[in-house]
Amino acid sequence: MFSSITKETILKYDIPGPRYTSYPTAPEWSTQVKGPLYRAKLLDLAKSDKTLSVYIHIPFCQSLCYFCACTVVIREHNEKYADEYLNSLEKEMDMVCRLLGKRKTIRQLNWGGGTPNYLSGNQMKRLFTKIQQSFEIDFQGEIAVEIDPRTIDRHQVQTLRALGFNRISLGVQDFDSKVQNAVHRIQPFEMVRDVTGWCRELNFHSINYDLVYGLPHQSGESFKTTLEKVIRLKPDRIALYSFAYVPWLKKHQNKLEPETLPGNDEKLEIFFQAREQFLKNGYQAIAMDHFALETDELAKAFQEGSLYRNFMGYTVKPADEFLGFGVSAIGFFEETFVQNYKTLPQYYRSLRNDELPVERGKTLSLDDQMRQWVISQLMCRFEIDRREFQKRFSVDFDRYFAEEKEHLDRCVSDGLLVLSNGKVQATNLGKIFIRNVCMGFDWYLRQKNAHRSFSRTV
Repeated sequence: MFSSITKETILKYDIPGPRYTSYPTAPEWSTQVKGPLYRAKLLDLAKSDKTLSVYIHIPFCQSLCYFCACTVVIREHNEKYADEYLNSLEKEMDMVCRLLGKRKTIRQLNWGGGTPNYLSGNQMKRLFTKIQQSFEIDFQGEIAVEIDPRTIDRHQVQTLRALGFNRISLGVQDFDSKVQNAVHRIQPFEMVRDVTGWCRELNFHSINYDLVYGLPHQSGESFKTTLEKVIRLKPDRIALYSFAYVPWLKKHQNKLEPETLPGNDEKLEIFFQAREQFLKNGYQAIAMDHFALETDELAKAFQEGSLYRNFMGYTVKPADEFLGFGVSAIGFFEETFVQNYKTLPQYYRSLRNDELPVERGKTLSLDDQMRQWVISQLMCRFEIDRREFQKRFSVDFDRYFAEEKEHLDRCVSDGLLVLSNGKVQATNLGKIFIRNVCMGFDWYLRQKNAHRSFSRTV
């Protein structure tokens, strides 16, 4: 299917570009969005009956993975660090909920990090109890948690399930020992197998594995063994992420040796091989880089066109608005992105001063909303329905995006897109380079040519 991809095509489209977990992308956000604006938006939200997705960020990790691009704080395991953090997290929740007034319904809850299982069993109970006191949790919705198989024990998994978590995500990355040594994450297959077994015994509705391709010392041959082991364990979902090599943003990535990273050809081979193996073994390709068994909700959402993409990757979107709590956490509601301070001292200081810990954000203009919708359609459905665009925004797609016609024509000429029946649709080749297609609709990227901020698209 992808044998037609030439080196010329790879070189042409292998450029830095956003992953489009948001639009406008985070580099375009500003400190004009601070606590007072956040407060006003929360008061607007309070007047509605909108339901919520809620994300809680737990930043602590016991050791640093050299490939990581997340917001993490490295601490040896000691409950005092988590207790201090939970004190501030609870205060932030109180401040937000006072503005929201009545308890709003959560239809989707996610704990991410960092390492949420840095919390002890009692600390997990404490945090979940606080959320229940602050919101009405719909236990029929998606209640998800990320875990590190290296540091979790059976009791913690039991605690999470007893609290009501029904989806669990394991960071796996790669089973090859040489790769694991290079990225400073030693995690034997047997460890992941055992944790997966505990999750199955406890009847989690969905088990996800995160894999990363493009890591040091990876090759098509080495990753083949990882794929065989993953398929043997049969997780319900698989997120296959391209390694974001951004040492100018994440200084610890300088610990990696650039010459050990697979080249573009090898990296694409790893991706295509993984995709082929997953499809052969009962998985459905979900948009750009996710896979799910056909019985999983994610696969159903993709088929129904209700897939959503945010900072957690591809997900279902059962709620109207998105709130984030904790250091670096991001929310999106009332057409506004809001991000908390990204360092613990700033986060703690703000809450000690009885201020909402907002560092920056972005309120979307109408143009932003139009482009956000187009980019989301491409990322989640691989197509744009021009008629749906006109119905939603009361403007003709071709007329509004006249300046983008040259980009669209070039994508058609290069075999990335086809135009038919009022739709702009990605070809199989276009699905691989969908980030490049989206970049043509990114007004900010075109104005600033600010590619340096992002990882490469291949």
